[in-house]
Amino acid sequence: MTRWHTPVLLKEVLDFLAVKSDGVYVDATLGTGGHAEAILSRLTTGRLIGLDRDPMALEIAQERLRPYSSRLELVRASFSHLPDALARTGLGPVDGVLADLGVSSLQLETPERGFSFQAAGPLDMRMDPANPETAADWVNHAREEDLAELLFRWGEERQAKKIARAIVRARPVRDTLHLAQVVTGTRKPKGRLKLHPATRTFLALRIAVNREQEELEQFLLRVPVHLQIGGRLVVLSYHSLEDRMVKHTLRAEAIGGRLRVLTKKVVRPQADEVAANPRARSARLRAAERLRSH
Repeated sequence: MTRWHTPVLLKEVLDFLAVKSDGVYVDATLGTGGHAEAILSRLTTGRLIGLDRDPMALEIAQERLRPYSSRLELVRASFSHLPDALARTGLGPVDGVLADLGVSSLQLETPERGFSFQAAGPLDMRMDPANPETAADWVNHAREEDLAELLFRWGEERQAKKIARAIVRARPVRDTLHLAQVVTGTRKPKGRLKLHPATRTFLALRIAVNREQEELEQFLLRVPVHLQIGGRLVVLSYHSLEDRMVKHTLRAEAIGGRLRVLTKKVVRPQADEVAANPRARSARLRAAERLRSH
């Protein structure tokens, strides 16, 4: 298992953050600390606050970032709780905020977390183990109509009703591999597929379990006021629902005069990065700069 997540679009992230050696920055989705390590290496008197709701990721990041511990504050919190984290550390407003919305290699490659259909694992999918709701609650207990709505809304799954019906008939669904088999069984073979048939189902369940869209909406609404004038916000998203929300929110903030959008077009990884790190393939970067007090 890869213990440390490879940071995506690293050069572009650093360029858009325009890291200053004495600046204060927030990695709002720390993961195992890849982006944070690069930011910290550019700081002299500056500080970095790292947030994550996954205690396993925080533990690994703390080990990775130990050489920079004097300039680092780690907080176990969701990125939507950025204002509370800043209040707790006494730092802010800040010079830059990064949010990488992807699932880390750590989570995908740990079968016990239940994020992947590549190996048998429990139907969990919680980024925060303290969250009482798991994927199993949806898969084995939700009404068929609610399950179909979830798959269509969050997974943009066109076969949502058919898949929900198959899941309900297969109950109790034992684990992630069993779920993937049930979903795959609803599809007629059509040569080589770009996506595994269960990809959208797993995505929808993960979004629902972790309330990812609600978390992102709250984060995007709260973050501008915590940026210094000239402070930068950089967001990496990985599917169309996330990217759409980021794009529209930044545009609305620009119209309102609080932010200036720095990315006229979404920034995507180059072919050589995708070849070296296939999980970067779907990454999309958008960035903005704080304009004035509000």
